[in-house]
Amino acid sequence: MNENEIKNIISTYTPISLKEMDNVSLMKRVDTKFLLGKNQLRQILESIKDEYFILEINKNRLMNYKSLYFDSVDKIFYNNHHNKRVRRTKVRIRKYVESNILFLEVKQKDIKGNTVKNRVRIDSFETVLSKNSNSFIEKITTKNYTLEPSLWNSFRRITLVNKKAKERVTIDVDLSFSINVKEKKYDDLVIVELKQERYNRNSPIVESLKKNGFLPYSLSKYCVGMINLYDNLKQNRFKEKLIKINKISTSSWNS
Repeated sequence: MNENEIKNIISTYTPISLKEMDNVSLMKRVDTKFLLGKNQLRQILESIKDEYFILEINKNRLMNYKSLYFDSVDKIFYNNHHNKRVRRTKVRIRKYVESNILFLEVKQKDIKGNTVKNRVRIDSFETVLSKNSNSFIEKITTKNYTLEPSLWNSFRRITLVNKKAKERVTIDVDLSFSINVKEKKYDDLVIVELKQERYNRNSPIVESLKKNGFLPYSLSKYCVGMINLYDNLKQNRFKEKLIKINKISTSSWNS
C-alpha cells in the first residue's frame, strides 16, 4: 500500500482542525497499541471512516513528525522500561513539521499504567538541553538528570478523532530511527495507538482490528529504535518483540 493509496482513503474522512481537537487532548490517558503491515491498513481505514474525523492542517492529513529523545549515559530510561519498572519516564523534543511547532515533552507511566504527558513549547531542537529545559524536566520528574541525545525518530502520522466518544487514534507509518551514522527504517510497519480515558473494547477501531485478527500489543518506539542502533544494551525482554516487528514488516512487503 503506497502513499497515494493511503491518501486516497483518508481523503474520504471528514476533517477536524487542531483547535477543534482541544477537548480530546487526553494528556492523562490509557494508551493501547496494535501492530500491522501497510497492506493490512486499507481494510481498517475503510471500515471505520464513518466513525472518525481526521486531523487536517494546511490541507495535510498525513503529517510528518520528528523527535529527538534524551537519556542518561547509562540509559536509565531505556533500562527502566526493559526491567519492567511500572513507573517510568521518557524525555523528548518533538517537532510537528506541518505546524512548525516544537515541544519539550516528558511522558511518564504512573503506578496504574496511565500515561501522563507534560510539555512546554520551545523554539528549536536542542542537542544540549538549555537551563530552562533542564528546569522543566526536573520540575516534572522531581529528579536532576544529566541527559544527552540518545535517538532521533521520524515518522508520518494519521490522527483520527472519534465522532461520539472522547478518543483519539494515531496511525504511524514510515518509521525511521537514527543516531550518529547508524539508521534503521521500517517502511512497511504500521503502529496504531488508541488514546482513551480508560480502555474501551467497544471502540470502532478496536472492533475492526479484532475482527481482522489484531490484538493489543505493548511496544515502545523508543525501545525499538534503541535495540536496533545500540549493541551494548540489555535487550532480552525485547527480542521477541523485534522478531514480531520484523515478521510483520516482511509479511507486508511480500503481500
